[in-house]
Amino acid sequence: PLQQLRRRHTLMKLSLVLVALAAAAAPAAGFTPAARRHARTGTIRMLHSKNPEYGTQGHHGAMGTDPLPKRHPMAAPVLSDSAWKQMSDEALTGDDDVNFAISLIGSTGSIGTQTLDIVRARPDKFKVTALSAGGNLDLLADQAVEFKDTVKVISCGDESKVSELKDKLVERGVSSGIEVMGGAEGVNAVATEDEAGVVVTGIVGCAGLLPTIEAIKKKKRIALANKETLIAGGPVILPLLEEYGVTMTPADSEHSAIFQALQGVPPGGMRKVVLTASGGAFRDIEAAELARRCKEDPEWVRAKATTHPNWDMGAKITVDSATMMNKGLEVIEAHYLFGADYDDIDVVIHPQSIIHSAVETMDNSMIAQLGWPDMRLPILYSIAWPHRIAMPTGQFERPLNLVELGSMTFKAPDTDKYPCIQLAYDAGRIGGTMTGCLNAANEEANELFRGGAFNYEGIAKVVEETMNAHKKDMSGNPDLESILEVDQWARRYVREVAKKAAEKVLVAF
Repeated sequence: PLQQLRRRHTLMKLSLVLVALAAAAAPAAGFTPAARRHARTGTIRMLHSKNPEYGTQGHHGAMGTDPLPKRHPMAAPVLSDSAWKQMSDEALTGDDDVNFAISLIGSTGSIGTQTLDIVRARPDKFKVTALSAGGNLDLLADQAVEFKDTVKVISCGDESKVSELKDKLVERGVSSGIEVMGGAEGVNAVATEDEAGVVVTGIVGCAGLLPTIEAIKKKKRIALANKETLIAGGPVILPLLEEYGVTMTPADSEHSAIFQALQGVPPGGMRKVVLTASGGAFRDIEAAELARRCKEDPEWVRAKATTHPNWDMGAKITVDSATMMNKGLEVIEAHYLFGADYDDIDVVIHPQSIIHSAVETMDNSMIAQLGWPDMRLPILYSIAWPHRIAMPTGQFERPLNLVELGSMTFKAPDTDKYPCIQLAYDAGRIGGTMTGCLNAANEEANELFRGGAFNYEGIAKVVEETMNAHKKDMSGNPDLESILEVDQWARRYVREVAKKAAEKVLVAF
């Protein structure tokens, strides 16, 4: 198999040479200078599109095909010559010869604990060298003791709790060999631990931005599970990835599915991204019925919104799934990860949650990634890419059985029922600090809704009002300080709106 992979690698290089030779003879065939330039880079472009760089205006693609999709800078290693080379070079190493040292930010959360499941399953391939967590000191201490042979530094969220964390280690029989830190300095130390080659960013919120930036500057690979890194910080993060030559791979299921589907798709080969969604708590309720329920029985709606039809998840993400704001935020992430234009990102409701997402290619093929829901698979691939590391039988979700599955269904989301999807597209198209404003406003509105500050329909309304208020101060090319300031401003604004609503200064949501 290794020899076959090398032969494919050689053939790929040969095909790029043939494309370049064709470009050299392009004038006789009617190639424009721009088309020759893209041919030399191995990017096949259709001629006569609406883009004047590629031919006559007013035409579509070659032989009447659709216009070429717009492309933007991307964080993930796909759809470029350099990504192809990196993928093939690393794959040629062979699975038997690779090992991964991991720094884990957010070790006590869902992403963190499932990452440690991977380390436990294959200690011959993975080891953890640094751990950081928030306030769950007991679990953090347990993890540090379990992996004491490889862990060099741990950190808790509150610097004042460092002594307490040290005491917990001593109680568990570990009094030396692990450096214990806290606060921002501690999480940065975890992110930049010398031996780690991959940093898994499972921390929640904009608190994940700073340690991710420090890890990038140390040229660590980023296994991305913190959504704010790109949704709020994309304008800052993408230039840093390019400057330091750092690879970022997605660890959440939908973007991992897209990432996996794009393996082998050449530069210029992707037309569209298709994100699948469960549909959340209200997927089987018509928009008119939901509106009636919101008016007549708002507490029933509140209880329903915090119960997912497929999974037992945290309260915040369950409500985000009910409003489908989670999918809107994933649209923004997909834009930053894969360079897709917002016009080329679709959302489809797929109740069975077996197809985790898909891509449509320029030849009208659709490539999807399927599997029973198990977050450990995308986490594993984000760490080990491009390798496919085998997991012990019985420890992870069983392989997908299509006969057992039987059938799958799909439908378009109702934008009247899910206005948050459109808000996310609007924020993404505006760009700059607006996406961070959307994210922060939604987080605050979600929490206030769960606390009873306003009713379900108020989530989208208050997020939209916050976005409108931000337009006058919006920055299209923000620095990190501006991004963090907008995050805090949006949260304050939502709280003020909720307070005024409660005081009946505004119409109650």
